Amino acid sequence: MNKERVLFLCTHNSARSQMAEGLLRAMAGDRFDVASAGTEATRVHPLAIRAMAERGIDLAGHTSKVFDALMRAPWDYLITVCDDANERCPFVPGVIKRLHWSLQDPSRAAGSDDDRLDVFRRVRDEIESRISAWLRETAQP
Repeated sequence: MNKERVLFLCTHNSARSQMAEGLLRAMAGDRFDVASAGTEATRVHPLAIRAMAERGIDLAGHTSKVFDALMRAPWDYLITVCDDANERCPFVPGVIKRLHWSLQDPSRAAGSDDDRLDVFRRVRDEIESRISAWLRETAQP
């Protein structure tokens, strides 16, 4: 069985797209080849790593990647998870279906580490909810 390929795209590939990659791999890695990238590369945010570790998903080995390096092969789905990435990449060759999920950037949260971690958890949970709904929509009969 050929797995469909899914690319999550964000600006910095540090939080939202990384969490989405980890969640989809954990939830349906048997159905999809999953990757994430950004329009710019930075680092995986430590609070994203912590929020995902609470769900048993390890992002510690992930690295931030620029999407140009991943555009050589076609993707069945491109899912942008921030408005900036959606606007900066209006057309990506080889993409069959494109979706946009506008999600808050948790890396911009203010306050104590605990306050900021709460924002990462909320965004993680929203991503999980969107992936669950999307998986139901794309389920094969």
